[in-house]
Amino acid sequence: MKIGLLGFGVVGRGVYEITESREDMQVTKVLCLEDISLPDAQAVKDYKSIVEDETIDTVVEAMGGLHPAYEFVRAAIEAGKNVVSSNKALVCTFYDELLPLAERMGVKFRCTAAVGGGIGWLSELERARRVQKLTRVGGIMNGTCNYILDNMTRFGLDYGEALSQAQKLGYAEANPSTDVDGIDTWHKVILSANIAFGVSLDRDSVPVAGIRNIQAKDVENFKAHGLVCKLISTGTQAEGAYSAYVHPTLVKEGEPEAAVPLNYNLITFLGQTSERMSFYGQGAGRYPTAYNVVQDLVDVLAGRGFYAPYGSRVTADNSEKLTWYVRGGWAGDVQEVWDGAVVTKPVSVADMHAWLKENPDAFIAEIR
Repeated sequence: MKIGLLGFGVVGRGVYEITESREDMQVTKVLCLEDISLPDAQAVKDYKSIVEDETIDTVVEAMGGLHPAYEFVRAAIEAGKNVVSSNKALVCTFYDELLPLAERMGVKFRCTAAVGGGIGWLSELERARRVQKLTRVGGIMNGTCNYILDNMTRFGLDYGEALSQAQKLGYAEANPSTDVDGIDTWHKVILSANIAFGVSLDRDSVPVAGIRNIQAKDVENFKAHGLVCKLISTGTQAEGAYSAYVHPTLVKEGEPEAAVPLNYNLITFLGQTSERMSFYGQGAGRYPTAYNVVQDLVDVLAGRGFYAPYGSRVTADNSEKLTWYVRGGWAGDVQEVWDGAVVTKPVSVADMHAWLKENPDAFIAEIR
């Protein structure tokens, strides 16, 4: 296998280093805007020198972002090259374009590292759906948010302190909005549900709420009631209907999710035969993520393509009614008051997220 590597940052460099010692694959060209010198690969600044190189059969996209990653990946597929990507935003956003295109061109497309970093979550979904129907997917999918919430819970930090600590350690970006507003998790649960259920979810029908507005007093409220806050994603299918959403969720102390520390992930599927199966590990990092990129390259060599057949477009029905913790402006039905916040009577996911859009300074959390 001859590989063209798009990007030489954290993940791209990891992929290059892991493949150096392998005899079945070689990175021959690397797209990098900086001047770099590599012993056995050519550094290039024009993606066309990779796409138009007939000796390269597989392209690894490790650039991140939507553009120009989309244009480069599309060009690679149209040139008849297999593609492996670690870019969840790219695959989720252009799912309806890239998957059918890869199928038409007869090339392999894989993206295991896009969800769960080093966990190998998507490849586990691929294996699971061979022998059973999956009814639920989701869990803790973002290490940055988990690190912030874990430190607020364990050390009594306020949100700003915990975020600053995460930024100093490199767990959070200078602009952390993609993580703390739940967008990273949102991309991941949509992609997971698409694969698990064999559909293409309408992204506009999947609501998302993050942790930006959580305060130390909220965490104290949770502790007083034996609860721990985590940012949790959920995707379900039942009787031909689908739901998917992302928001803070309060789980009981002692539940598996409550114990997940630092920047770790815990992702779960529910199968009709296996019942609950959970996967725990590093959700990011150079070598854990690059490890799954190389796993995908091995799968491509073995002739494995995407994890599930491309499915029809469906809209998420989020009419399920849940009980919520709300701080800030709630005027609906209340069953309890918790020191400046309220516990609502059951309200649908769709209605609560619609209310939050009208009250953007409020904080909400599902109570499991």
